[in-house]
Amino acid sequence: MKREPLFNIPPVIVAVLAVLALIHAARTYVLTGDQDVELLFAFAFIPARYDTSVVLGGALPGGFGAQLWTFVTYSLIHADWTHLGVNAVWLLPFGSAVARRFGALRFLAFFAVTAAAGAAMHLVTHAGEQFPMIGASAAISGTMAAAMRFAFQRGGPLSFWRDSDAAAYRVPAIPLTGVLRDPRVLAFLAVWFGINILFGLGSFSMTGIGSDQVVAWQAHIGGFLAGLILFSWFDPAPDLQQLDDLGATRH
Repeated sequence: MKREPLFNIPPVIVAVLAVLALIHAARTYVLTGDQDVELLFAFAFIPARYDTSVVLGGALPGGFGAQLWTFVTYSLIHADWTHLGVNAVWLLPFGSAVARRFGALRFLAFFAVTAAAGAAMHLVTHAGEQFPMIGASAAISGTMAAAMRFAFQRGGPLSFWRDSDAAAYRVPAIPLTGVLRDPRVLAFLAVWFGINILFGLGSFSMTGIGSDQVVAWQAHIGGFLAGLILFSWFDPAPDLQQLDDLGATRH
C-alpha cells in the first residue's frame, strides 16, 4: 500500500497559511502606517476594549461588533514575517494532522474556538491592558493539544506501528481521563509548557504600534486547554472516547 508523507499538507492548511500571508503582505506593502494602526485597533484583540474607563480617546473602532469578532480576527494578524514564519512552522505538522482527522470545516471551527479561548484567557489575565494581542499561536496551541489526543496512539501518525496513512488519522483518541497517564503525552506536555515559560520571559516588537509587547503565553495556555478539553466536540472518529470525556463509565 502506498503511503503519503506524514506532513502532506491538507488544502485547508494551505488556505489558512495563504490568508495569513496575504493579510501580512497587505499590512507591509499596501497599507500606510496610519491605516495599519487603524486595522490593528479594529481587528486585534485589546483587553481595554472591554473596559471603557481605560480606553484611549474613547471607544475603539468597530463598536460592539469588534468586541465579538476580535476574539478570532486577532489570530489572522502577525507582528512581522518572522512571527508569521514561526507560527507557520508549528501549524504545518500539528494543523495538518488535525485537519486530516477533522476535515476542513471542522478544522476551521476548531481553529476559531481555540483562538477565542486564547483571547478569553488573555482577557482574564490582562484586564484593561491597552496593547493589542495578535498572532495565531493560541489556535496553533489548540491543534497541538488536539494532535496529542490521537497522534501517539498505536497506529497513529506518530506511532511506529502505522499501517496506512489514512488509518493513522482515524485511530481511537486517548480519553481525556487518560491523558495524564500516558508517558509520551506527559513528555509532550513538559516540553510544551517549558517552551511557553521561555516565551513568557521574552518579547517581540508589535509592528505598527512601536512598543515591545511580552509574548501572550497565557493565551497559548487558553488555546491549548480548549483544544485538549473540547477535542471530542469536533472529532468525527467513530469511537467511544467522547463518552470518557463526559465522565461516562464503560461496561
